[in-house]
Amino acid sequence: MKQTTLLRRSVLALSLAALSIAGASLPAQAQAKKELVIGGTAGSNIDQLKYGIVPLLEKKGYKVKLVEFNDYVQPNLALAQGSLDANFFQHLVYLKKFAADQKLDIVDLVQGPIAPLGVYSRNRKTLAEAKEGDRVTLPNDPSNLARALVLLEQNQLVKLKPGIDPLRATEKDLAENPRKLRFIPLEAAQLPRSLGDSEYAIINGNFAISSGLKLTEAVALEKTPDHYLNVVAVKTQDKDSAWARDLVEAYRSKEYKAVVDTRFQGYAKPSFLQ
Repeated sequence: MKQTTLLRRSVLALSLAALSIAGASLPAQAQAKKELVIGGTAGSNIDQLKYGIVPLLEKKGYKVKLVEFNDYVQPNLALAQGSLDANFFQHLVYLKKFAADQKLDIVDLVQGPIAPLGVYSRNRKTLAEAKEGDRVTLPNDPSNLARALVLLEQNQLVKLKPGIDPLRATEKDLAENPRKLRFIPLEAAQLPRSLGDSEYAIINGNFAISSGLKLTEAVALEKTPDHYLNVVAVKTQDKDSAWARDLVEAYRSKEYKAVVDTRFQGYAKPSFLQ
């Protein structure tokens, strides 16, 4: 009888140990993840997270750490490598191209506001004042360079060749440049500093704002199409996780809309925030 009892206790102990080991080996996303690390670029993007999203996540019991970047390369690499859970700084066109080029398994989760791309100048009040040979600095990453050229075309300063994909246009795709504008591609974060050395600088909204420029100071702002709205990016394996769903809910909330309407006036927004 004693041997039978001891045997049953041994089997029970082994079973409990096996369950303990199995629980410890559950995938991270199956467990309740309550600490998030989210990246964003300096200026309006990190500020949107700080003032609009983090407080909502904290109300749901999350502890959130924000990481600020000053370029468009490191946030996606950090996400793919696992040091970030999500990032918010890029539009969908850039995300898809970067992920394909770098072979990264990251995807968009939800759209958010973006400060419009703008043309700024210290010695020209309008684009109509552009003179022959004027220097124009613009983003050097392919998707935003194309976006800048389209902005100039919308303002009748250049004309793209017929049939050119406006999402992939380069300086070589110009059919007309009547003022012989000289294009100087630079890292997006460096564009505000180029204002003193060029007649025009085409600057991404977040870097314009982080450098002290105001959207109202631009000589021209783009009418931002939906494919240039910012997106939250996550690893593909995380897109259906509980915390990712909570992140989407925060972006679609009336509380976040109120923050955007108050602090980020003039930004291009997805339909659910309008």
